[in-house]
Amino acid sequence: MKSVMRNHSAITTFIIMGLTNDPQLEILVSAFLFITCMLSVVGNLTIISLILVDSHLKTAMYFFLQNFSFLELSFTKACIPAYLYIISSGDRAITIKACFSQIFFVVLFGATEFFLLAVMSYDRYVAICKPLHYVTIMNSRVCRNLILCCWVSGLLVILPPLGLSLQLEFCDSVIEHFYCDASPILKNSCSETWFTEQLVIVCAVLTFIMMLFCVVLSYIYIVSMVLRSPSAQQRKKAFSTRSSHMIVVSITYGSCIFMYIKPSAKDEVAINKAVSLLTMSVAPLLNPFIYTLRNKQVKQSFHDTLKTFVFHSKKQ
Repeated sequence: MKSVMRNHSAITTFIIMGLTNDPQLEILVSAFLFITCMLSVVGNLTIISLILVDSHLKTAMYFFLQNFSFLELSFTKACIPAYLYIISSGDRAITIKACFSQIFFVVLFGATEFFLLAVMSYDRYVAICKPLHYVTIMNSRVCRNLILCCWVSGLLVILPPLGLSLQLEFCDSVIEHFYCDASPILKNSCSETWFTEQLVIVCAVLTFIMMLFCVVLSYIYIVSMVLRSPSAQQRKKAFSTRSSHMIVVSITYGSCIFMYIKPSAKDEVAINKAVSLLTMSVAPLLNPFIYTLRNKQVKQSFHDTLKTFVFHSKKQ
């Protein structure tokens, strides 16, 4: 009992090793992260604001897109600013409580985003396959309930493994990553982590497979419906308007295959830092542009809002 208490009290903080030990390269990394983080904030806030103020963007699709932008914004802010602070201050220490808090929010936002992507694919299925009933099926109450289900599902995914991880004792303090992640945390534990690791894998894989199945099934129905359309122009328009969501889904699911589908943390912690970096910084930056550049309504709303803003500025 005393030995356990001694181990527990010995490790009170973790050390974030970051992406590189080269000081000059770390400066370049921090500049890159700062720029992508700021552009991501601007891009996602722009989408959130446009959908909030433009009455033409009050459909279910844009309501989900607004929530998706909020999740992307939150996902980036959960870890990138902390790592920028580590680089600028040189203080790589992070308390165990702060580390687990970071894991909680990163996984919560990430898992909720997976569920939301599945909901967005269902929304596109209803819009294409049941256009006459779209407004009735995807009414505001249903949309709010779907968003609530996404957040609750995200919580249910993270709480069981996190609850078990909080009971672990730690013998090592080095985290070979630029933010707190499950695998390096489990590697630092001197407790038995097999069950916790299996629970993490089960939660991650089940969420991944179930949501991917929902997305694929929705798009099978969408593609089959579009191909039955007699007009080539209508088929081209339908594929064009759905391609944005398909690109974002491909980026999100593709990156997670590399990041989380891997062996036991005790045996291998070969986390692909480059993929993590892209997922945390580049993907949230690209997604607003993917949606806006391929969406005429959003582009038109942006132009109209900008014109209104310029007009009022000149008038004053």
